[in-house]
Amino acid sequence: MDLGLKDKVAVITGGSAGIGLAVARALAREKAHVVLCARDEARTVEQAREISREYGVTALGLRCDVTRLDDISSVVAAVEQSFGGADILINNAGAGSRETIMDAADERWRHYWDLHVMAAVRFSRGLAPAMRRRGGGVIINNASICARQPLDYEPIYNVTKAALMMLSKCLADELIRDNIRVNCINPGLILTAAWEEAARQAVAGTGADWREYLDRIAREKAPIGRFASPEELADFFVFLCSPRASYCVGSTLQVDGGWLKVVA
Repeated sequence: MDLGLKDKVAVITGGSAGIGLAVARALAREKAHVVLCARDEARTVEQAREISREYGVTALGLRCDVTRLDDISSVVAAVEQSFGGADILINNAGAGSRETIMDAADERWRHYWDLHVMAAVRFSRGLAPAMRRRGGGVIINNASICARQPLDYEPIYNVTKAALMMLSKCLADELIRDNIRVNCINPGLILTAAWEEAARQAVAGTGADWREYLDRIAREKAPIGRFASPEELADFFVFLCSPRASYCVGSTLQVDGGWLKVVA
């Protein structure tokens, strides 16, 4: 199936690993040009080179701390200089948190607000004008099932991801008049390096296998009984970027193996 993404330009934050990298590779497979943004410059540049070699597209790797306005402005300027703007923005950068509301300092709240919400605001504000000039575009915000079904050990993550859902809805209403579609995805259990690291730490010194630990979580949480791979989730992102999903506007879509326990 031709998804109509050939020669489109996509910017992916958190693009050097995990979900972001899988999305970048999946878009490149459709012959879209990709801009990977992440804090680790060496890794980001190398991943971009590998994508370019494998798929024959233009791929840029740019260092960016998405909590810093100056870094975001630099990426927006580089995209404008290299491509004349972008057609697709994937606001993916993020991280889990572990705290209680009573104990978490204001600085921690501000950090995750900048990471999950203001980064999406600033990238959207920076790239949407060029999308408008180019005839339209797509913005997808990567939130989490925790936006609707919170985990008790990460309240800041839950709150900021829920805010990202609402931002997506409001931005969709504002930008659809310019043919810019905004949607949000709430992933469930996706087997990234962060999950593997957490599992290894959880079983350290117990003699238990970290894979069995993750299998148990999957059986407890998701009716499908397993984690998804980043590549499975990336395919969903790519479809949502394509003209095949042209009537999907302002939606938050669950990709969680059935984990959410309410009617969404």
